[in-house]
Amino acid sequence: WLGRESEHFYDLLFGAAKAGVVLVPINWRLAAGEVEHILRDSGAALLFVDADSAAVAEKLAPELPMLTQVVALDSGGAPRAGFAAWVSAQPDANVLTRVTPDTPLVQMYTSGTTGLPKGVVLAHRSFFAVRDALASAELDWLDWGPGDVSLVGMAGFHIGGLWWATQGFVAGVPNVVMREFTTAGAVELIRTLRVTTAILVPAMLRLLLVEPGVTRADFASLRKVVYGGAPISAALLARCIEGFGCEFAQIYGLTETGNTAICLPPADHTPESGKMQAAGRPYPGFEVKVADDKGNPLPAGEVGEVWLRTPAAMVEYWNMPEATAKTLVDGWVVTGDAGVLDEDGYLFIRDRIKDMIIVAGENVYPAEVENVIGRHPLVAESAVVGVPDERWGEAVYAFVVPVEGQQLSERDLALHLRGQLAGFKQPLHYEFIDRVPRNPSGKILRRELRERFWQGHERRVS
Repeated sequence: WLGRESEHFYDLLFGAAKAGVVLVPINWRLAAGEVEHILRDSGAALLFVDADSAAVAEKLAPELPMLTQVVALDSGGAPRAGFAAWVSAQPDANVLTRVTPDTPLVQMYTSGTTGLPKGVVLAHRSFFAVRDALASAELDWLDWGPGDVSLVGMAGFHIGGLWWATQGFVAGVPNVVMREFTTAGAVELIRTLRVTTAILVPAMLRLLLVEPGVTRADFASLRKVVYGGAPISAALLARCIEGFGCEFAQIYGLTETGNTAICLPPADHTPESGKMQAAGRPYPGFEVKVADDKGNPLPAGEVGEVWLRTPAAMVEYWNMPEATAKTLVDGWVVTGDAGVLDEDGYLFIRDRIKDMIIVAGENVYPAEVENVIGRHPLVAESAVVGVPDERWGEAVYAFVVPVEGQQLSERDLALHLRGQLAGFKQPLHYEFIDRVPRNPSGKILRRELRERFWQGHERRVS
């Protein structure tokens, strides 16, 4: 699937579930080369596109022999005629196949530390494990009830959006899906459709609060907002609780963990709890440990790498057994995040051991940006880091070393990156330097480059 949000995306999700095939959602913001990698790596045989993505599909299709058919939602000016024609051409026979909880259902691509996205294979169980855990313990951390209307603020090509939508389907409540998120559109939908529960990233929450003309009355129907995808500042969380006037629940997890494995429930969203800056604690039957570099658990109060054990964990990275073995270790998912557990078992995220940057909930790895910057003939080397950004949480910041004796400008680099990287991956800031700091083994000292931007921040992620 390559396109904006659509009811047909979910048609395809349930069709794939019935037929025992795998759905590959693709971020429509990606550049053509990035889309081509995902199509080629996944071996997709059937591609569904909306009108806005049809030109990209038309360009790529001749280079992808495994791609046997492209189905456009819009055909000949008649909206959705292409999809309807494809459906009507299928046989009437029941294609229901035997699937198990471990049958792969979705393959979602995450940014890669080596510069190429990895396909995270998720099974049917990934979409039911949290629901079953909460139901068995009779906990209402994330819940639905009669009369609920659920807003899916995150896109379906993100595990957060896809997972949240499936929870609404399973609960039998209406899902409200925006073709593309806008703050004015979200406010209008919440107000007119009486939305009661929603999932949003912190950047969306901030934009909703500052939307011109919006008051607390516009959010009167909301009873619970679930947020995640990026850390949230204490100041923004306090403003949200006051501005929305409803319960809040934070979720933490990765695509590799099948989305959420940790939750900070509404009861902990009070200053008296002392937990408002925590990511939360595991669901019943889930586990978390903070480990040293050998995987040994550390005592409360010591910072180490976060490991998660969850029944929703990925099956594998597609066709990447070595990367899979590094992430799935003895039943645990090694997250690459640095954190600390307190005496009550609450997890606090402190930094990233991996170099990932989160821009408004979108994951960006420095390596993929550096690889493209490095193709410019006047660039000797570069280093990319994440820096605090009031609007988006973090912004991409590039340090660039020009080829000796050559002149290079920010405009030159911006033009070079245009069309090669998705917009959210492109640096907002460039700084020209004489050399990139490295350790004796040649690894970029990103922490040294980041340090001045994060001074005064207790948490080195935002």
